[in-house]
Amino acid sequence: MMRSYHKVDYKTIPLYRDVKQEDWDNWKWQFVNTIKDIPTLEKVIDISEDEKKNLSKCLSKFKMAITPYYAALMDKSYKRCPIRLQAVPSLEEQKIDVSDIDDPLHEDVDSPVPGLTHRYPDRVLLLVTKECSMYCRHCTRRRTVGCDESGFNKTNFLNALEYIREHKEVRDVIISGGDPLVLSDSTIEFILKKLREIPSVEVIRIGSRTPVVMPQRITDSLAEIIKKYHPVYVNIHFNTPKEITLEAKNACEKLANAGVNVGNQSVLLRDVNDCPFLMKDLVHELLMIRVKPYYIYQCDLSMGISHFRTSVAKGMEIIENLRGHTSGFAVPTFVVDAPGGGGKIPVMPNYVISQSDHKLILRNYEGIVTTYTQPKDTFSDCGNCDICKLSTKAHRPLDGIATLMTGTKTVLQPEQLNRRMRTAEKTRL
Repeated sequence: MMRSYHKVDYKTIPLYRDVKQEDWDNWKWQFVNTIKDIPTLEKVIDISEDEKKNLSKCLSKFKMAITPYYAALMDKSYKRCPIRLQAVPSLEEQKIDVSDIDDPLHEDVDSPVPGLTHRYPDRVLLLVTKECSMYCRHCTRRRTVGCDESGFNKTNFLNALEYIREHKEVRDVIISGGDPLVLSDSTIEFILKKLREIPSVEVIRIGSRTPVVMPQRITDSLAEIIKKYHPVYVNIHFNTPKEITLEAKNACEKLANAGVNVGNQSVLLRDVNDCPFLMKDLVHELLMIRVKPYYIYQCDLSMGISHFRTSVAKGMEIIENLRGHTSGFAVPTFVVDAPGGGGKIPVMPNYVISQSDHKLILRNYEGIVTTYTQPKDTFSDCGNCDICKLSTKAHRPLDGIATLMTGTKTVLQPEQLNRRMRTAEKTRL
């Protein structure tokens, strides 16, 4: 069944009534005219006097930026509108929960050079700007995003390039920010070209919310630039079906038509998308605009966003209501991006009921309990076949659990294990 997508009718908003269509469709006009103050915001939505006071308090700590396009999606009077909740600051951002952390994912701690985080063995996160076209209220990098609007830092980028060039194990580079797609075409091409000059870099990824909040940015020229440097993947950030408009659909399809694999990374947010039925609608709508549901993130422990957090059980409930109830490739992976730099840990309902050397007891989405018979001879002399002998990649150093699986190590233990420290202390005495 073909979907009917609506085009945003900005003319219904008095502030934009006299804006020409060619200006509205120009991403540079959208970027220049982002809503950053209360007087402009109250021309778009209804704001009470108490709300104005609360907004002023919030803006003294955190900045606001809303593109005219995204503002036009907000319900004018309904204060719990999911678009409005993601865009308009609230007094709840002033509340700091005991679990809030300034840098919950340890991106700064795991940064060997400014603007680059190296956590996983073969990939790095490259932050090329601190600017965004919109400052999402649930942003995990709110400690840095928006604090510096100077744009692209070429010195930091070149230093990061040198690090990537020296660390040949890095085969995957994720370009993020801020939002890298607020940069000019020439700057984006410069970044992609320089990365493609490094032989060890196989895959380039771009993380962006731009197709959702400012889809006008995805121009034919930008799509052609990205196409030149394949394989390039783009991960975007739709949180609710209400964000999928004709403009957003066209932006995603321009990327897809340029050979870009587009994936979606939602964040689980209270009152925005914490509903299994809404999330099923979202993943279905994403597939219709050629976007693969990739991740659902548990909301991070960043400062001032505890009011958005749900229980982890809510995310597992959503997956329970997707797995088996819809196409397998429509089901994203629910992950907790673990505090302290633990990385993305998948969390899902438990489909394994019990197991032994001979049988695996499983249940399916309907509640059917079944068994899988284990093979009698489970021994595998791994490591002696020609695959490993002929592959240089097979000999890259392993870390963590993988070392136990291959027999490289027999045990992993924390460095600060109390009983080991007691033994060391006794030895010193």
